Amino acid sequence: MPEPVQPGPAQTRPRVLVLYGGRSSEHAVSCVTAAGVLKAVDEEQFDVVPVGITASGQWTRPTVDPRTHTFNGGALPRVAPTASTVTLHGGADGAGARTGELLEVGPAGESTLLGPVDVVLPLLHGPFGEDGTLQGMLESVGVPYVGAGVLASAVGMDKHFMKVAFEAAGLTVGRYETLSARQWRRDPQAALDRVRRLELPVFVKPARAGSSVGITRVDGWEQLDEAVAVAQKHDPKVVIEEGISGREIECGVLDGREGESPRASQLGEIVVHDGGESHQFYDFTAKYTDSAAADLSCPADLPAEVAEEIRRQAVIAFEAVDAEGISRVDFFYTDAGEIVINEINTMPGFTPISMYPQMWRATGIDYSELITELITLALQRPVGLR
Repeated sequence: MPEPVQPGPAQTRPRVLVLYGGRSSEHAVSCVTAAGVLKAVDEEQFDVVPVGITASGQWTRPTVDPRTHTFNGGALPRVAPTASTVTLHGGADGAGARTGELLEVGPAGESTLLGPVDVVLPLLHGPFGEDGTLQGMLESVGVPYVGAGVLASAVGMDKHFMKVAFEAAGLTVGRYETLSARQWRRDPQAALDRVRRLELPVFVKPARAGSSVGITRVDGWEQLDEAVAVAQKHDPKVVIEEGISGREIECGVLDGREGESPRASQLGEIVVHDGGESHQFYDFTAKYTDSAAADLSCPADLPAEVAEEIRRQAVIAFEAVDAEGISRVDFFYTDAGEIVINEINTMPGFTPISMYPQMWRATGIDYSELITELITLALQRPVGLR
């Protein structure tokens, strides 16, 4: 169990701003993550303030209790816009707000101080939350936050540069091609010809999206143009990966305290049931809305030496992108016994049933303790260059 956080002199508990929602296609996932975290966070230790971000980017005080968000309803949860907007202030102004204080601005321009923030827990997935943009804003106002910094967040969000970092660290990466927006505009046919050097099946993915949004499995080259168009609805940059036959193994990484090495969890395995056209891979529905689509097994049934090697490589991947706080690293364990890294998620799915909390629960840290540990790590870490 993490040691209690020492509060600042002016308050009894550190004040935690929980941000959720956001502008990406993973808005609903973030809402459900917030529900789980807000129900489990230790409110005797932390003063928790939830702020939702709408799909258009407005910061709001929630009109609906975020603890009620779920995937079990008829519609996916959303953060509703409001007449007033919340900001995290970056400097003194006429309203008296200081750096790191929340300010609510009403429709007529009236301002209300909502108090200081000690640390931000950004439960945001995808662009404008997990990709370094939010992290840069928090750095600029000098407020600590949970998770990776600006560069690590950006690299961890971009499947192309992520692979470049992994290769530089000596990890085995599957064959892939990248179609940048510039290449596509200049000569789309040449770009597609490069892709056809890969072996089928291939998976066409938005380079900077998560939760398997916009991904298409391509079994025949006649499907490629349409698959690229689907991915480009989410990101003009597209990554095409050659299919790998093997088991999907995941490992949670939790940063060490004050110079200690990052910690690797027990391993988890995803087994997607044969669903024909409905689930050809671990897509959004299989992850969140169809509990019969996949089994999540933890600890994964692997030879001890293989499990230890995957855990070792997970820490290498974490450090290869200079991650901090939290990450989930995904691998393939192939039919030939090879370990191939797939990707890192610097803000992985964090609902109570998500793989990351399940892996740490199997390792000996329950959900509430894990939240406390992540906040503690963030409070101990300075902003700026480090």
